[in-house]
Amino acid sequence: MLGRYHYHQIFRKSIIAFGTVFNNLVIKRKSPDRSNPEALESYKVPVMYGPYQKFLAMIAGEPTPERAGTQISLPRISFEIKGLNYDVGRKLTPTQFTRTIPPAGSPAEESKQPAQYAQFVPVPYNLEVELNILSKNQDDGLQILEQILPHFHPSLNVSIVVIDETREERDIAIVLNGVGYQDDYEGDYTTRRTLIWTLNFTVKTYLFGPLDLQKDIRKVKIDYRSDIVRRPAEIRYSAEVKSLEEPPVPRDEVNPANEAWTYVETFQDIYSDDNAFFGMVQNEGQNIMDQQDL
Repeated sequence: MLGRYHYHQIFRKSIIAFGTVFNNLVIKRKSPDRSNPEALESYKVPVMYGPYQKFLAMIAGEPTPERAGTQISLPRISFEIKGLNYDVGRKLTPTQFTRTIPPAGSPAEESKQPAQYAQFVPVPYNLEVELNILSKNQDDGLQILEQILPHFHPSLNVSIVVIDETREERDIAIVLNGVGYQDDYEGDYTTRRTLIWTLNFTVKTYLFGPLDLQKDIRKVKIDYRSDIVRRPAEIRYSAEVKSLEEPPVPRDEVNPANEAWTYVETFQDIYSDDNAFFGMVQNEGQNIMDQQDL
C-alpha cells in the first residue's frame, strides 16, 4: 500500500496561500503632532517565513565583515508552522472515490481514448501556524494589527489548486484562534525595544493520495450459471459500445460527448448452440448521442 510515490505539494501551497494573505500590508507614518494629514512616510511591511527569534538575533547581533553593518528594518512579519493535527470533524468515508474528467489541454484529454482521473477522497488535516508582528514602536504594530483582524471573523477562506493534473480547487479556511502581545522593554538605553504581536492560526487543508488515470469501460462481459432443472446452462452476457458515425470510429476512440453512439447487448449459452431456448438474442440500444456510457 505504501511506497507509491506521489507529491502534490499541498502543504507548500497552503503555506504560500497563508503568507500571500499578508503580503500587501502598508503602514504610514505622520508627523508627531498630526498637524499634517498627509503621510510623511509609507512603508510596505515585508513578510518572511521563519521563527521570529531569528530576526531578533539579527537585530541584536554585532556587525561582522560577512554581515552588513545595518540592522534589519522594522516592522516585519514572520510566520512558521507549529504543528499538524488530524481534523476528525471534517472526516469523510475513506472508501469513496472521486472521478474527474481531464481538463482541456492535459495529456489525458488530448489522447484518443477518453479517460477519467480517479482518486480517494482527501484526508482533512489542520496546520497550526504562528504569525508574529515585530515593530519598534506601538503605532506601527497597531496599524498592522488593525488591517488584519477585521478580515477574520474568525475565519477567512482562500482558494488553492490542490491537484495540478485535475486543476481541482479547494477552499482553505484560515481560522484566527487568538492574539498575544509581548513588550521587551527591560534593559538599558542601548538595548533596542521590540514589540511583538503573536497571532495563532489554524489552516484547514486537505491531503490527497495518488492519482490514477482510468480509461472508460467500453466492453463488459459477465458469465453466470442458471439452475433450471430442465436444462442447466452457463450464460454469458456481454455489452459493448458501437459507433454510429460514418465511417465508424473504433470502439476505444468513441467520444461520448460529441459523437453518436449506441451499445450492443449479446446473450450466449456457452455450452450449447440452442440459444433460442432461453430467448437469447442480440439487442441493440437506441440511436442517441447522450446515451450513458458503459
